[in-house]
Amino acid sequence: MVDGEHTALRFKRDGQWREMSYSELEDEVAQVAGGLVAQGIRPGDRVAVLGQTSPEWTICDLAIDRIGAVCVPIYPTSSRQEREWVLSDSGARMLITPPDDLPRGEPVAPVPRGEDEPSTIIYTSGTTDPAKGCLLTSGNLRAARESLDSLISTGVGDVVYLYLPLAHLFARMTQMMTLTRGATLAYFGGDIREIVTELTEVKPTHLPSVPRLFEKVYAKVTAFTEGMDRERVHSLVRAAFGGRLREALTGAAPIAPEILEFFAACGVPVYEAYGMTESTAVISANAPGAVRFGSVGRPLPGVEVHIAEDGEVLAKGRNVFQGYHRDDTASREALHDGWLHTGDLGALDDDGYLYITGRKKDLIITSGGKNISPANLENDLRRSRWISHAVMHGDRMPYAVALITLDAEEILPWAKENGLPEDIVELARHPRVLGMVGEVVTEANSAYSPPERIRRFAVLGHDFSQESGELTPTMKLRRKVVHDRYSALFTALYGGNLRS
Repeated sequence: MVDGEHTALRFKRDGQWREMSYSELEDEVAQVAGGLVAQGIRPGDRVAVLGQTSPEWTICDLAIDRIGAVCVPIYPTSSRQEREWVLSDSGARMLITPPDDLPRGEPVAPVPRGEDEPSTIIYTSGTTDPAKGCLLTSGNLRAARESLDSLISTGVGDVVYLYLPLAHLFARMTQMMTLTRGATLAYFGGDIREIVTELTEVKPTHLPSVPRLFEKVYAKVTAFTEGMDRERVHSLVRAAFGGRLREALTGAAPIAPEILEFFAACGVPVYEAYGMTESTAVISANAPGAVRFGSVGRPLPGVEVHIAEDGEVLAKGRNVFQGYHRDDTASREALHDGWLHTGDLGALDDDGYLYITGRKKDLIITSGGKNISPANLENDLRRSRWISHAVMHGDRMPYAVALITLDAEEILPWAKENGLPEDIVELARHPRVLGMVGEVVTEANSAYSPPERIRRFAVLGHDFSQESGELTPTMKLRRKVVHDRYSALFTALYGGNLRS
């Protein structure tokens, strides 16, 4: 039982950090649950939540669960069309938009929920297809929590810093594990540019993240500490994360082994994990004492992993979802005899560590018959401080080409220092920038066989974004959108009339 006086939530208001105890959180949740009941919400009803990561989002989530209703999260970056689709398809009875005023009423007691009763419907932001609603039961969530028990060591006195969107299951599982163990959940202040500053203020012991944060820190540190004493570098890195970080967990996208090795050497262990919404966010993970860089770890307790004949990763366990909401065809494609077909390609080594090698749908087969998994080389390119995104193309073509976007936070200050135009469009075609990018491509290419290498590339005068539809809310590339939108540019890369 958690002491009610312990700090449950820490958050910023008007530039100041504030706290909410576990007893205060319980009171808030009970009142909001009462407000939902007063407005006619009953067990099994769908309630949508749309808002930035905040204490109010957590309170809504816990209140919805308390009365046996079903939480339907919506990403705040979703388009109007995407929001309307989720509300319509889920059959939501109510939409709550925290941190706006939450419904309040007389406190109500928790409503018991059966193992097979739906707890949440999460719409996956597909990289190629329209969003599908993953229906997760109370039993799925419980199984996932049990699987994570051996991985996550949070407890009373620990602080978990959360900047990921709570519409993403990775963030909600973090929320669940933090609060069931009596630790403190600290929310970012709402400005993604302030994350590094807030890490030094919050001094977290645990940090869930996507790879981009670690990639950017790695790129900055390696660029500006050349020649510095190694222990001094390690000390600076530890300080950048607040000085108390014991464990960081990364997932949702691949991360280069060299980056993980670097942070481990600095005393900031970053454990790569693997899962998806359909598996309630858990399949495998590296863990303290069981790390193999380049892998996504061993299957977590309660989860079985099998590699199909075509190389697809299959997973089975009580954590695997029951199917997509109102989409039997997609459900049958995803589930066979209890096995979840992840769509990822991978391999297991002799010690049971899982390696993800690409996505089945993303596989490039050149006209020469060479199979290329683009994510590996794309990820290597993104390790450069100058590159934000890279997208390869080459299906049924003689060789691979790529579109590359620049990291404005890095390239613009460099341009100013070097007397170049402080305009991303002009920089994208400037000979010095093209030369720098070319050097990065050449270096990355050297790790691959000739048929797998990028032969030509173009640099775009803008970055990809969620708003323009090229990225999902979790910053994954919508490859089909990019290929369709820039088809003429890809074609030009094969025509010999474009500098690269």
